[in-house]
Amino acid sequence: MDHEEFRRQGHLVVDWIADYRARVADLPVMSPVEPGAVRAQLPPTPPEQPEAFAAVLADLDRIVLPGLSHWQHPRFFGFFPANGSLASVLGDVLSTGLGALGLSWQSSPALTEVEEVVTDWVRQMVALPEEFSGVIQDTASTSTLVALLCARERASGYSLARGGLQGEGAPLVVYASAHAHSSVDKAALLAGFGRDNLRRVATDARHAMRPDALAEAIAADLAAGRRPCAVVATTGTTTTTALDPIADIAAVARQAGVWLHVDAAMAGSAMILPECRWMWQGIEGADSLVLNAHKWLGAAFDCSLYYVRDPEHLVRVMSTNPSYLQSAVDSRVKNLRDWGIPLGRRFRALKLWCLIREAGVAGLQARLRRDLANAAWLAAEVAATEPWRVLAPVPLQTVCVRHEPAGLAGEALDRHTLAWVDRVNRSGDAYVTPAMLGGRWMVRLSVGAIPTEREHVADLWRVIQDAAAQTAEGRGRA
Repeated sequence: MDHEEFRRQGHLVVDWIADYRARVADLPVMSPVEPGAVRAQLPPTPPEQPEAFAAVLADLDRIVLPGLSHWQHPRFFGFFPANGSLASVLGDVLSTGLGALGLSWQSSPALTEVEEVVTDWVRQMVALPEEFSGVIQDTASTSTLVALLCARERASGYSLARGGLQGEGAPLVVYASAHAHSSVDKAALLAGFGRDNLRRVATDARHAMRPDALAEAIAADLAAGRRPCAVVATTGTTTTTALDPIADIAAVARQAGVWLHVDAAMAGSAMILPECRWMWQGIEGADSLVLNAHKWLGAAFDCSLYYVRDPEHLVRVMSTNPSYLQSAVDSRVKNLRDWGIPLGRRFRALKLWCLIREAGVAGLQARLRRDLANAAWLAAEVAATEPWRVLAPVPLQTVCVRHEPAGLAGEALDRHTLAWVDRVNRSGDAYVTPAMLGGRWMVRLSVGAIPTEREHVADLWRVIQDAAAQTAEGRGRA
């Protein structure tokens, strides 16, 4: 494909995306296809001869689109918002079109320096202290892994340069709440701590980590000859958006001399609102934190912002300096290969740059305030309607609910919950996700897709009431 053909086909692709976004509300939110249906429509061997790009676009409509659940749908209330504002989409296209690779500052100076600027813009937007420096990782999972690697090396006196963890006399221990994201488990395993050295700290009635329980767990490990290494606190847990008390946890971590990493993957976006910053009071006591700009803020996936208070610990662990990447300016620049696991990086900063410039801070704040108001409205409607229950506080945009008909409890109530959720999702009218809370199934209603307005939230409330009532009626007839 030469550049003129690219121009022609590129216009068609942009038109296709624009048309898709314009009509996505008319599509079923969850894909109705059965397992293997998409693969069955694709040839098992690659094409021997070139195909017209028009055929690719035709198969996009015929095969791919029916096999997608639509995260940009106004009635998508599953998981968390994974937004791709159209301005950010254009930034992603520009990044891919430029094809620049960030192996070092000199390999693409603008790639590094735009990233430095936009991560500092977000630092200012969420009111982080100036000593925090940011870098773009792919996901929060990677950011948490990087944080635990840094914590491990600081706690072990940089054992990587010697015998690694095998050369340590006492096991290093990581602490996280029972409601911490599963990526903490994975990061602890990948960083070499081992599952036996990951402590699940007890939580309170609001599902937040108890600082006293953290202190007790650290004391018990010290008494047993183990070495406390890191605490992962969460601002906005995945299941309920619970808020661990960062200031009190930071005090415990500081006293114990352990690394504090704060997972604010979804809720970190809310900190662009001054009225929400109480949710991570004490954040200045963290050693590192992550917020995903590709969630509620609106950047196209993947764009996870990792901030560290003292970059020396990050660079000392991640630094690589092969001769073919050295340059005369290295002492005066930031080489982002030393700020994460991959050697190279894409120009991810462009999609965040485009998002912030096109929307402005005020525009982003207005959208998040809209979502907070819609979630509060939904929570009030559910709480006022029998036999529905709101099961957790609603500090942000996720409402945890359960329909509890008289006479249903335990496993029977679980079956009822999962049945009406399945009815909702299979209808195509909305998408919601069930989750376990206190050993029983409930349903998370996560408000925050870019096109979601109050009317769509009201539609959701109607849809889940109808589905729960029909499920209960069906059980009664059976």
